[in-house]
Amino acid sequence: MIAKTKKIWMDGKFLDWDDANVHILTHTLQYGLGVFEGIRCYETKEGPAIFRLNEHIDRLFNSAHIFLIKIPYSRKEIKDAIIGTVRINKMKECYIRPFVYIGYGSMGLYPKDNPINVAIAVWSWGAYLGDKGIKEGIKVKTSSFIRNHVNASMSRGKVCGYYINSQLAKKEAISCGFDEALLLDTEGYVSEGSGENIFIVRNGALKTTPLTSILEGITRNSIIKIANDEGIKVTEERFTRDEVYISDEAFFTGTAAEVTPIRDVDGRAIGTGKSGKVTKMLQSLFFDIVKGKNKKYKFWLTKV
Repeated sequence: MIAKTKKIWMDGKFLDWDDANVHILTHTLQYGLGVFEGIRCYETKEGPAIFRLNEHIDRLFNSAHIFLIKIPYSRKEIKDAIIGTVRINKMKECYIRPFVYIGYGSMGLYPKDNPINVAIAVWSWGAYLGDKGIKEGIKVKTSSFIRNHVNASMSRGKVCGYYINSQLAKKEAISCGFDEALLLDTEGYVSEGSGENIFIVRNGALKTTPLTSILEGITRNSIIKIANDEGIKVTEERFTRDEVYISDEAFFTGTAAEVTPIRDVDGRAIGTGKSGKVTKMLQSLFFDIVKGKNKKYKFWLTKV
């Protein structure tokens, strides 16, 4: 269960957690078209700080734009509301969920003049794939479900309904005794996890899937930047799952997953079957950055 906080921001007002409700015939609830973000706020010595807030807000607005949803607030208003929601709930660390949805009104696929509503909630959320997974790595299964075709779902958008595909893959993986799923694209190349981007390491260099069939991950972008700054070669190109099998290391990235090592894929140990040297280094750098311990990347943090 989500640990309740005190207030949720809804359309310009702070409501008590239990009062933040919508009508059962809310259009997004019926048809799945809404856009959202997942953002993390970390505790630092200078107080709580939100990681790459501006980039998350830009992606939220981009997702809405792709799907012809006009957010009735400016970027600054959403930014101020996010900061305000963290502040009013007195959170030192939290997960932040801004959510843009089509409200109650006309039914049918075309929402006509239905209102566009916005809500922002925050709650405490630890390691998405578990503390043990962060330290020791997770077991991954290649899913029988493929990533949605790019011309069917437009992968740049972070859209509610897309995650039906992810849920199917995740449920299948867990039912088979794994921790997470790996989805292939419609041509059989590695795409991403159910809610994460993937990196592999071979001969000290990083490789990650290109943006042709994946969500443009902000943590993914951060790891590419950090790796480049550390002199690690990063290539964005397609690769197959058997290349994952023979990689030296592999890991997932994402706001929820942060940097999670992969120790096994489809019953095959990745490298030594433990978190590898490059993964550990990038993971350590990432956590130092988000917790405000690396001044070089201070510009990625927004103080609350």
